[in-house]
Amino acid sequence: MIRFGRLGTILALSATLAGCGGGDGGSITSGSTGGGGSSPSGTTTSACSLRSRQNWVAAQMNEWYLFPDTLPNALDPSPYTTVSDYIDALTATARAQRKDRYFTYITSIAEENAYYNSGASAGFGFRLTTDSTQTKLQIAESFESGSALAAGVDRGTTILGIGTTASNIQTIQAIVSADPNNGLSNALGPDTAGTVRYFSVSDPSGNVRTVSLTKSTYTLQPVSPNYGAQIISDNGQRYGYINLRTFISTADPQLRAAFSTFKQQGITQVIVDLRYNGGGAISIADLFNNLLGGARQTSDVMGYTSFRESKAANNTTTYFAPQAESITPTRIAFIGTGGTASASELVLNRTLPYMGSNTGLIGANTYGKPVGQIALDNAQCDDRLRVIAISLQNANRQGGYYNGLASVVPASCQAGDDLTRKMGDPQEASTRAALNFLQGKSCTPISASASAQSADAAPRKLLQPLAPSAAQRDVPGMF
Repeated sequence: MIRFGRLGTILALSATLAGCGGGDGGSITSGSTGGGGSSPSGTTTSACSLRSRQNWVAAQMNEWYLFPDTLPNALDPSPYTTVSDYIDALTATARAQRKDRYFTYITSIAEENAYYNSGASAGFGFRLTTDSTQTKLQIAESFESGSALAAGVDRGTTILGIGTTASNIQTIQAIVSADPNNGLSNALGPDTAGTVRYFSVSDPSGNVRTVSLTKSTYTLQPVSPNYGAQIISDNGQRYGYINLRTFISTADPQLRAAFSTFKQQGITQVIVDLRYNGGGAISIADLFNNLLGGARQTSDVMGYTSFRESKAANNTTTYFAPQAESITPTRIAFIGTGGTASASELVLNRTLPYMGSNTGLIGANTYGKPVGQIALDNAQCDDRLRVIAISLQNANRQGGYYNGLASVVPASCQAGDDLTRKMGDPQEASTRAALNFLQGKSCTPISASASAQSADAAPRKLLQPLAPSAAQRDVPGMF
């Protein structure tokens, strides 16, 4: 998701770039009722009744939606029992065109603010990945303050079964067979502190055990203190490695600290690991590009932000602003997968005009989200509408990568996501391929249809519920 800050001096908007959503800075606070082309006339009995909220959504969509030509001229909200279902109907045409794949949605103002301001979320504190049949459920990573890592459940662990007690654990296959669409996320329980689940797990060593985990409120570290920032020595050279999980405000000091170390150590070649990063605040994406832009001038264009024609007065041009911690890289290897979206793709795309083939995409094709949301608030109902309203381009006006960045980047290398090793380990498949790219070694390019591969060569994807939380939209696979 891309989240966008202040639009000039006219409006305080919140825009996001991520796999599915986000929010940053201020927002537009709108009234509880609304009109517009898609909103039928009708009597509303309460400011926060379903009909009033649907009417308000339709009005905002008709005013701000980036693809107004795809909206129906009139769509009666009566058949739709939720605001979300109505939004899905309004965006159906754009979704069919791959322009808005459930990127426009309704969420809670309070919930979203809690996550974006501090990384607060309730869960077990792990990120889950599964194969195409959903029968092999594995931990992609565990977060430092979550209950999973405290119980020794970390990257490479396989979950064999889930239950509410030790005696009623069901196998993953049985859970998926009963409910292929949302069985796994339902089995994991609601995202509320105190939820307890029992897991049969197979540790990376092959040891099978039963573990009880309790969901708790924890703070996500955007850069892992364990492996997120490091200097890798390989083949007689030193390389910077930075893994960013999500673009939230607390990433600012962590990114600065990492790049300050890189600068002090004279690092000029960097691995940027965004393999699971679904996006977040555009302000953090700007910072990331600036930290990678020590050679840039304040007159150099970083990128362009464009609204629909009727809102073109809000269009902006972003220029580089090198920071005290900025480095001047000679080569950058971006690790990506199908879970790499929005703000993550934006950072990579904005390096291309200046780095060209010295920027490489390593791993697999990215998600494909060259657009961002703004936040429109109906505060009295705790409704925040995340509506696709902006398109993003780099300094060369390159954008529109709805099918991912594989067809855009001039250099790429296929690589797997090796769950048997920690991210940042020089022998982990994607990290190894990134080092090889930085060292100028040959590789097999990523095709536009390439998907992330694990060590066992089976296509894998991050597990996502049908109705993800604010945190799960930017940190796909988080539970």
